Amino acid sequence: MRVRLVDAYGRQATDLRVSLTDRCNLRCGYCMPPEGLDWLPKPSLLTDDEVLRLVRIGVETLGITEVRYTGGEPLLRRGLPEIVARTTALSPRPEVSLTTNGIGLAKLARPLKDAGLDRVNVSLDTLDRDTFKTLAHRDRLADVLAGLEAAAAAGLTPVKVNAVLLRGVNEHEAVPLLRYCLDRGYELRFIEQMPLDAQHGWTRENMITADETLALLSERFELEPEPSELRGSAPAQAFVVEGARIGIIASVTRPFCGACDRVRLTADGQIRNCLFAREESNLRDAMRAGISDEEIAGRWAASVTAKLPGHGINDPAFLQPDRPMSAIGG
Repeated sequence: MRVRLVDAYGRQATDLRVSLTDRCNLRCGYCMPPEGLDWLPKPSLLTDDEVLRLVRIGVETLGITEVRYTGGEPLLRRGLPEIVARTTALSPRPEVSLTTNGIGLAKLARPLKDAGLDRVNVSLDTLDRDTFKTLAHRDRLADVLAGLEAAAAAGLTPVKVNAVLLRGVNEHEAVPLLRYCLDRGYELRFIEQMPLDAQHGWTRENMITADETLALLSERFELEPEPSELRGSAPAQAFVVEGARIGIIASVTRPFCGACDRVRLTADGQIRNCLFAREESNLRDAMRAGISDEEIAGRWAASVTAKLPGHGINDPAFLQPDRPMSAIGG
């Protein structure tokens, strides 16, 4: 049986984001409080075999062509290289990538590349050690930078760097961050801060918009927009700077919901048809109850069919999802 993950508005989900854990070794304020969160109990988490069964169904039956492993922090998941190796062995082979904070990547970049990982996205909001400690409540900037270097050396390219600018904290680093990435061949992407923090403390006033980011960068760089027809379903609007690509993801001020091709699987086995969904489809319990691959595919497809036309952040009635980003998976 072949099924496609098509919603009521004709959008097909081909990009699967899989959270391997809700745990993280940083405490970035736009995600969680300094003291951390109550982590999901271990029995509720999908086992490696359960993760890979669902990924296999997604790829072989539902038309998934890209698998992105996320968290929390996915490098905390034991057996990650084996999970990647089993994913890249699927037929048809999906593109397999990883979103990480980079801590531990210096040791794992080569094993992950050998397992078949195609590329990485690494979060880096600042180049200043003190600012990093303020943002993440951990003194780990050197580990992140070492992880980036290891990823590039291992061939996990293009190495993409994700940066979030916060008003009064690090917006002055827009230019230095771009200079740093251009000099090293990394592809930088600025992402508007989204209302996905556990504290529900997000405000528009603290968010640096895409237009503000462009203005900051334009003071020092000449940015040439790529033709819009090249964007497709990519979340980032791309620009060429000194012959290299950078991206700006305006999730709040210029939503790209109409071209969205993503679906998410949480670490405890819930399908989310949108990052901001307030309803989930529980595949874990159904799978543990013994249902067939065909039945799982049907439930998954039904969840995607119910996807709303947009995330609704700009609607006065918008409600932030109960789960924070660390428990959803980017």
